[in-house]
Amino acid sequence: MASRLSAQTPAASRTRIKQSVMASVWTGSTASFEERCKILARIGFKGVDLPTEQQIPILTQNGLAPGMMTGTGTSFQNGLIRKEIHDKIEDATHAGIDMCVRSKCSVLIAIPGERRGMSREEGADNAVAILNRVKGYAEQKNVNVCMEITNSKVAADQRTDQVFDHVAWGLDVCKRVNSPRVKILYDIYHAQIMDGDITRTLRDNIDHICHIHVAGVPSRQEIDDKQELNFRFIANAIADLGYTGFVAHEWRPAMGNDPVKSLERCFEIMNV
Repeated sequence: MASRLSAQTPAASRTRIKQSVMASVWTGSTASFEERCKILARIGFKGVDLPTEQQIPILTQNGLAPGMMTGTGTSFQNGLIRKEIHDKIEDATHAGIDMCVRSKCSVLIAIPGERRGMSREEGADNAVAILNRVKGYAEQKNVNVCMEITNSKVAADQRTDQVFDHVAWGLDVCKRVNSPRVKILYDIYHAQIMDGDITRTLRDNIDHICHIHVAGVPSRQEIDDKQELNFRFIANAIADLGYTGFVAHEWRPAMGNDPVKSLERCFEIMNV
């Protein structure tokens, strides 16, 4: 199957995956931020997701880059779909884009938010409205405003009312905004729970995806053979597509596992 998939994309387009991490991978570790950066650099990681601007010099000193920054004035509770805070979101997004430029980061995360009874259609209209207001500045500064998909099924993930819980919703918003700088954070853990069909979705929509998160399903732990997805296959599919963004690890180490050993093992799985 891997050879058939590879044959569907030109060999010249294949790229080596740039790997990043979210803070969750350090669960149980007492290492400082600087110590973590040194460990990541030794293993071969290229970035860290959601550092503060003050942490950027430490990343740079260790040969790492910010994979994604936060600063749009959105949260999982109050996101892009809340029209009453669109003025605040516009101002914050402009400031966040400026921060990305200073930090040499091309991705700014934006959260669509909770429905609270709002229809998905109205939510999409509201998201399109505010993204249309900020896309020009994002295009001018070459920064991607990136909406994250989450699942609304697993209560423990505390995202059961999120409007962006199926990839089709985010793709519709992106296509309507029609900007090369408004894209999707494709979180494979959440997407597998809600939609499945991970590799086909990546192949069909990679132009609308600028950042990827990975974690094992169903436990949200390491991406190994104790989970239902074959991440070696997925990694090769991503590389075959010529994807140049970051793939960030957002799993938590299983109970009793050494976070550093887990990082080494999971890095190797995605290192194609």
